[in-house]
Amino acid sequence: MKPLTILTVPGLGSSGPQHWQTRWEQQHGCRRVEQHNWEQPVCADWVAALDAAVSAVAGPVVLVAHSLACATVAHWAATATRPVAGALLVGPADVDRRAQLPEVRGFAPMPSARLPFASIVVASENDEYVTLARAQEFAAAWGSRLVNVGALGHLNSESGLGLWPIGWELVQELVAGSVEQL
Repeated sequence: MKPLTILTVPGLGSSGPQHWQTRWEQQHGCRRVEQHNWEQPVCADWVAALDAAVSAVAGPVVLVAHSLACATVAHWAATATRPVAGALLVGPADVDRRAQLPEVRGFAPMPSARLPFASIVVASENDEYVTLARAQEFAAAWGSRLVNVGALGHLNSESGLGLWPIGWELVQELVAGSVEQL
Protein backbone atom coordinates (compact mmCIF):
# COMPACT_ATOMS: atom_id res chain seq x y z
CA MET A 1 0.00 0.00 0.00
CA LYS A 2 1.31 3.46 -0.93
CA PRO A 3 1.73 5.96 1.92
CA LEU A 4 -0.94 8.56 2.54
CA THR A 5 0.04 12.18 1.86
CA ILE A 6 -1.45 15.15 3.69
CA LEU A 7 -1.55 18.27 1.54
CA THR A 8 -2.02 21.64 3.23
CA VAL A 9 -3.93 24.11 1.09
CA PRO A 10 -3.43 27.65 2.46
CA GLY A 11 -5.77 30.56 1.82
CA LEU A 12 -5.21 34.15 0.74
CA GLY A 13 -1.66 35.28 1.49
CA SER A 14 -0.51 31.71 2.23
CA SER A 15 0.25 30.58 5.77
CA GLY A 16 3.05 32.32 7.64
CA PRO A 17 5.59 30.76 10.01
CA GLN A 18 3.28 30.83 13.06
CA HIS A 19 0.28 29.34 11.24
CA TRP A 20 -0.73 25.80 12.26
CA GLN A 21 -0.49 24.65 8.61
CA THR A 22 3.17 25.68 8.44
CA ARG A 23 3.83 24.05 11.80
CA TRP A 24 2.16 20.82 10.64
CA GLU A 25 4.39 20.84 7.57
CA GLN A 26 7.46 21.16 9.81
CA GLN A 27 6.29 18.78 12.56
CA HIS A 28 4.29 16.17 10.66
CA GLY A 29 5.72 16.26 7.14
CA CYS A 30 2.61 17.61 5.41
CA ARG A 31 3.20 19.06 1.95
CA ARG A 32 1.99 22.50 0.90
CA VAL A 33 0.03 23.19 -2.28
CA GLU A 34 1.82 26.21 -3.73
CA GLN A 35 -0.05 28.90 -5.62
CA HIS A 36 1.45 31.20 -8.25
CA ASN A 37 -0.13 34.30 -6.74
CA TRP A 38 -1.05 34.28 -3.07
CA GLU A 39 -2.20 37.92 -2.95
CA GLN A 40 -4.35 38.23 -6.12
CA PRO A 41 -5.88 34.77 -6.44
CA VAL A 42 -7.63 33.57 -9.58
CA CYS A 43 -10.02 30.72 -8.86
CA ALA A 44 -9.21 28.72 -12.02
CA ASP A 45 -5.46 29.03 -11.32
CA TRP A 46 -5.84 27.93 -7.71
CA VAL A 47 -8.00 24.98 -8.72
CA ALA A 48 -5.44 23.99 -11.38
CA ALA A 49 -2.59 24.16 -8.85
CA LEU A 50 -4.57 21.99 -6.44
CA ASP A 51 -5.31 19.49 -9.20
CA ALA A 52 -1.63 19.35 -10.19
CA ALA A 53 -0.57 18.82 -6.56
CA VAL A 54 -3.10 16.01 -6.01
CA SER A 55 -2.18 14.40 -9.33
CA ALA A 56 1.53 14.47 -8.42
CA VAL A 57 0.94 12.22 -5.38
CA ALA A 58 1.14 8.48 -6.06
CA GLY A 59 -0.92 7.29 -3.09
CA PRO A 60 -3.99 8.43 -1.17
CA VAL A 61 -4.35 12.12 -0.23
CA VAL A 62 -6.03 14.03 2.59
CA LEU A 63 -6.49 17.76 2.01
CA VAL A 64 -6.21 20.30 4.82
CA ALA A 65 -7.61 23.61 3.59
CA HIS A 66 -7.91 26.94 5.35
CA SER A 67 -10.09 29.95 4.55
CA LEU A 68 -10.23 30.71 0.81
CA ALA A 69 -8.68 27.31 0.12
CA CYS A 70 -11.94 25.69 1.31
CA ALA A 71 -13.70 27.31 -1.67
CA THR A 72 -10.80 26.14 -3.84
CA VAL A 73 -11.32 22.55 -2.69
CA ALA A 74 -15.09 22.77 -3.26
CA HIS A 75 -14.57 24.14 -6.79
CA TRP A 76 -11.91 21.49 -7.50
CA ALA A 77 -14.14 18.65 -6.26
CA ALA A 78 -16.77 19.54 -8.85
CA THR A 79 -14.44 18.58 -11.72
CA ALA A 80 -11.74 16.46 -10.10
CA THR A 81 -10.84 13.23 -11.82
CA ARG A 82 -8.57 11.93 -9.07
CA PRO A 83 -10.26 11.07 -5.80
CA VAL A 84 -8.96 12.11 -2.41
CA ALA A 85 -9.50 10.26 0.86
CA GLY A 86 -10.85 13.24 2.75
CA ALA A 87 -10.61 16.93 3.56
CA LEU A 88 -10.41 19.08 6.67
CA LEU A 89 -11.97 22.45 5.74
CA VAL A 90 -11.05 25.06 8.34
CA GLY A 91 -12.64 28.51 8.61
CA PRO A 92 -14.12 28.54 5.10
CA ALA A 93 -14.20 32.15 3.90
CA ASP A 94 -17.70 33.13 2.80
CA VAL A 95 -16.92 34.19 -0.77
CA ASP A 96 -20.57 35.12 -1.38
CA ARG A 97 -20.65 37.83 1.30
CA ARG A 98 -20.80 41.32 -0.21
CA ALA A 99 -18.52 42.79 2.46
CA GLN A 100 -15.86 40.16 1.77
CA LEU A 101 -12.41 41.13 0.52
CA PRO A 102 -12.43 41.93 -3.21
CA GLU A 103 -9.63 39.40 -3.75
CA VAL A 104 -11.96 36.48 -2.99
CA ARG A 105 -14.99 37.51 -5.05
CA GLY A 106 -13.74 35.54 -8.06
CA PHE A 107 -14.39 32.36 -6.07
CA ALA A 108 -18.14 33.10 -5.81
CA PRO A 109 -20.56 31.55 -5.82
CA MET A 110 -19.51 29.06 -3.19
CA PRO A 111 -20.11 25.56 -4.57
CA SER A 112 -22.95 23.80 -2.81
CA ALA A 113 -22.62 20.29 -4.24
CA ARG A 114 -21.99 17.37 -1.91
CA LEU A 115 -18.27 16.57 -1.78
CA PRO A 116 -17.33 13.13 -3.13
CA PHE A 117 -15.12 12.37 -0.12
CA ALA A 118 -15.25 12.43 3.68
CA SER A 119 -14.94 15.93 5.07
CA ILE A 120 -15.01 17.92 8.27
CA VAL A 121 -15.73 21.66 8.41
CA VAL A 122 -14.17 23.42 11.39
CA ALA A 123 -15.71 26.74 12.38
CA SER A 124 -15.26 29.37 15.05
CA GLU A 125 -18.07 31.34 16.67
CA ASN A 126 -16.36 34.70 16.01
CA ASP A 127 -14.68 34.26 12.63
CA GLU A 128 -14.65 37.59 10.79
CA TYR A 129 -14.79 35.87 7.38
CA VAL A 130 -17.67 33.44 7.96
CA THR A 131 -20.52 33.30 10.43
CA LEU A 132 -21.12 30.08 12.29
CA ALA A 133 -24.55 29.81 10.63
CA ARG A 134 -22.98 30.11 7.18
CA ALA A 135 -20.29 27.53 8.03
CA GLN A 136 -23.13 25.22 9.10
CA GLU A 137 -24.77 25.77 5.69
CA PHE A 138 -21.52 24.87 3.91
CA ALA A 139 -21.11 21.73 6.01
CA ALA A 140 -24.67 20.62 5.33
CA ALA A 141 -24.37 21.23 1.57
CA TRP A 142 -21.00 19.48 1.33
CA GLY A 143 -22.08 16.49 3.45
CA SER A 144 -19.44 17.42 6.01
CA ARG A 145 -19.39 16.98 9.74
CA LEU A 146 -19.29 20.39 11.47
CA VAL A 147 -16.99 20.99 14.42
CA ASN A 148 -17.55 24.22 16.37
CA VAL A 149 -14.32 25.06 18.21
CA GLY A 150 -15.73 28.03 20.13
CA ALA A 151 -14.57 31.64 19.87
CA LEU A 152 -11.13 31.33 18.25
CA GLY A 153 -11.34 33.93 15.49
CA HIS A 154 -10.37 32.95 11.94
CA LEU A 155 -8.34 29.93 13.10
CA ASN A 156 -5.15 31.43 11.72
CA SER A 157 -1.84 32.68 13.17
CA GLU A 158 -3.61 35.41 15.15
CA SER A 159 -5.68 32.73 16.90
CA GLY A 160 -2.50 31.52 18.64
CA LEU A 161 -3.22 27.84 17.99
CA GLY A 162 0.41 26.72 17.80
CA LEU A 163 0.48 23.12 16.55
CA TRP A 164 -3.30 23.02 17.06
CA PRO A 165 -3.58 19.48 18.45
CA ILE A 166 -7.40 19.43 18.17
CA GLY A 167 -7.13 20.06 14.44
CA TRP A 168 -4.47 17.37 14.08
CA GLU A 169 -6.79 14.89 15.84
CA LEU A 170 -9.46 15.67 13.23
CA VAL A 171 -6.96 15.02 10.43
CA GLN A 172 -6.12 11.70 12.07
CA GLU A 173 -9.84 10.79 12.02
CA LEU A 174 -9.86 11.38 8.26
CA VAL A 175 -6.62 9.40 7.85
CA ALA A 176 -8.02 6.48 9.86
CA GLY A 177 -11.21 6.52 7.80
CA SER A 178 -9.25 6.49 4.56
CA VAL A 179 -7.10 3.56 5.69
CA GLU A 180 -10.28 1.59 6.46
CA GLN A 181 -11.52 2.24 2.92
CA LEU A 182 -8.32 0.97 1.27
